[in-house]
Amino acid sequence: MKILMVHQNYPGQYREILSWLIAQGGHEIVFLTQRQGIAPRDGVRIVSYPTHHRPSDGAYAFSKYWEECCGNGYGAAVAMQAIKAEGFTPDIILGHIGWGELTFVRQVWPACPVIGYFEYFFLNEGGSVGFDPEYPSSKDTPYIMHARNAMNFANLETVDRGVTPTKWQHDTFPKSFHSKFYTCHDGIRTDRLMADPDATIGLSRLAKKLTREDEVFTYMARNLEPVRGFHQFMRALPKILEARPNARALIIGGNEASYGKKSDIQGGYRAQMEQEVGKDLDWSRVHFLGRVPYADYRTIIQLSRCHIYLTVPFVLSWSLLESMSMQAPIVASGTAPVREVIKDGKTGLLADFLNPDEIAEKAIQLLSDYKLGEKLGKAARAHVVKFYDFEKVCLPQHLRQINALVPKAKAIALPKSK
Repeated sequence: MKILMVHQNYPGQYREILSWLIAQGGHEIVFLTQRQGIAPRDGVRIVSYPTHHRPSDGAYAFSKYWEECCGNGYGAAVAMQAIKAEGFTPDIILGHIGWGELTFVRQVWPACPVIGYFEYFFLNEGGSVGFDPEYPSSKDTPYIMHARNAMNFANLETVDRGVTPTKWQHDTFPKSFHSKFYTCHDGIRTDRLMADPDATIGLSRLAKKLTREDEVFTYMARNLEPVRGFHQFMRALPKILEARPNARALIIGGNEASYGKKSDIQGGYRAQMEQEVGKDLDWSRVHFLGRVPYADYRTIIQLSRCHIYLTVPFVLSWSLLESMSMQAPIVASGTAPVREVIKDGKTGLLADFLNPDEIAEKAIQLLSDYKLGEKLGKAARAHVVKFYDFEKVCLPQHLRQINALVPKAKAIALPKSK
């Protein structure tokens, strides 16, 4: 089968299915992305495209996002035309709609079936905007949020099918979208992400490596920012360290802003929170690790006796499901869509996102009760294996959707049950 995948940040949500298709062999795959300098990979041709236009900083707020997405969409369309001129016509197109890259695909391939990844409908209420009173929205925000949904509405007509990864994300979209949608996560490689009682990692400030014998708790986000509850984690940190004198915090994440407003303080939200709570911390037991290689991230989570995951109502991080797959005992915010995967007292412990004292108390409870952590960790893994395993659960659902849109002779064989 000829497959075109489109995602501005290769490989994005297509990481696992792309790897599986390459391993299966027999497919001609082109991946269109904005990323530059990606290492060549057997089984896939990676094509980088530049955006055609970026709005100015002072562009009209209500149309700025649309303008940026149209620039991406036309840049992608120019690259698609070049690919088409070389003789490549895909049997199926899989792409993320959020940055506008699929907007003009019908002008290039009018009849090619398209499955679009719909990640988020911008909500005035019930989502990330206005959830945390510390970061209030302006009077214009509801209108700007609705204007940003122009990309969702435009691409609903572009795609044959849309996919959302969680039920909550599905339900954020209007009912008029639902007839085209199916809900299925990208999938977690539970066969590769498991507990490891022998996991160890060395840190430059410590004389010996950390092991499962050490009282390690963790926090992880792509970037340390309020949308992922970094400020609340930092406020909970002094209480956790005071109650658990042998505990050590390992914090993974960059110092930029993936979502929402950047900090006004030089040094970002990390510097901002260090100013607020730094005097109350035992810094010898706090380790900011920045962004780490995937193998190190995996080891760190395997060491964790309490992994703290916080988010406002927003897209669910892969890291939560991956941590559950590795049997990490979880303390998480009781927000959507976290509640789909964490059942309080069964697959983890839930705390109020807006209450750092409660977050600390739940973390202390886990660190104080090793057997409880073991019980919750095993249940968390069982849940992910049952509902989010890539090859056994998610991949077959995605392949069925693809096969329903292509000629039967080109259908992809579903993986055999093991």
